[in-house]
Amino acid sequence: MIDKNLREDGEKAAREVKLLLLGAGESGKSTIVKQMKIIHEDGYSEEECRQYRAVVYSNTIQSIMAIVKAMGNLQIDFADPSRADDARQLFALSCTAEEQGVLPEDLSSVIRRLWADHGVQACFSRSREYQLNDSAAYYLNDLERIAQSDYIPTQQDVLRTRVKTTGIVETHFTFKDLHFKMFDVGGQRSERKKWIHCFEGVTAIIFCVALSAYDLVLAEDEEMNRMHESMKLFDSICNNKWFTDTSIILFLNKKDLFEEKITHSPLTICFPEYTGANKYEEAAGYIQSKFEDLNKRKDTKEIYTHFTCATDTKNVQFVFDAVTDDLFEEKITHSPLTICFPEYTGANKYEEAAGYIQSKFEDLNKRKDTKEIYTHFTCATDTKNVQFVFDAVTDVIIKNNLKDCGLF
Repeated sequence: MIDKNLREDGEKAAREVKLLLLGAGESGKSTIVKQMKIIHEDGYSEEECRQYRAVVYSNTIQSIMAIVKAMGNLQIDFADPSRADDARQLFALSCTAEEQGVLPEDLSSVIRRLWADHGVQACFSRSREYQLNDSAAYYLNDLERIAQSDYIPTQQDVLRTRVKTTGIVETHFTFKDLHFKMFDVGGQRSERKKWIHCFEGVTAIIFCVALSAYDLVLAEDEEMNRMHESMKLFDSICNNKWFTDTSIILFLNKKDLFEEKITHSPLTICFPEYTGANKYEEAAGYIQSKFEDLNKRKDTKEIYTHFTCATDTKNVQFVFDAVTDDLFEEKITHSPLTICFPEYTGANKYEEAAGYIQSKFEDLNKRKDTKEIYTHFTCATDTKNVQFVFDAVTDVIIKNNLKDCGLF
């Protein structure tokens, strides 16, 4: 009985994956966590979405206020002088609205007029010169829908919300028969001292970088470029002695914003030595190389890099599927196949090791001349994989039946 319990505990531990989400502030970590809920836990219920309504309102109000405040610093005038009265109204009404978690009609009308002003739009186009939420345009462009009295935030609205993470947020989910524990830790400098409590027993670190932050400065230190801060932090994590055996997965996030921005805001703002084109592929590849070059143990430690858009559910789902495969391959590297097959001399890589196991089973067939084994690699908890494999199995059965009838 004790042996059985120990074996069950061992099997459970083997299936547990502890992921630590790290990165500088506003790199998209919390959005990744929200995506895990959408992808692996059936998303947000209507009631949960309702609870985000006040956050959407606050993000919208704070965004337009940030733009209007910046107009003074950047010496940009309203295209329509009467918008100055709207600006005064905005600041007069916003405090009460945020406290009550509402967006009254008079305030939404003020915001709508301000957002339509060409001076405000000119200031918005220079948003790299001040602090502005990435989702500002998303909410302000959809103000008519958001301002409806019966408004309920959509899953995408929830994904776009920005609330500074303080402390540690833990999320649990199951995927590919693995039990994941994901820890989202605040990225601002003041939050980083709390990370140490999450270090023990970590399977992998997902380090998030905002690609689009290459021309921005930190909210907490306006002398420090955000990309440089991310590189400094990544260096300290990647080469830390505590993470010698920990997989490092690099998410180069906000690729959509980066692709839009790079054509008019040169990469030399962040990397003066860059001589390539200000095109997405080349510039993104350069940033990737800058981060991967920080790895001082290239001979023993691999960085698994993925370009992501944390607000795109399909992209995150695709990338996380690849990440899980990365972790499996890393696991087999640390737990060699020779444990089961001492005679195995191949590499401890997924394809070669899986192929060897396949051959071991197929070699057991003593009637190879008359009996064929149809092999498929499956993940029984992945509906799409099972559906795809079952389609293939069905085709095999149909072909065999046609052969038996002399029709194939």
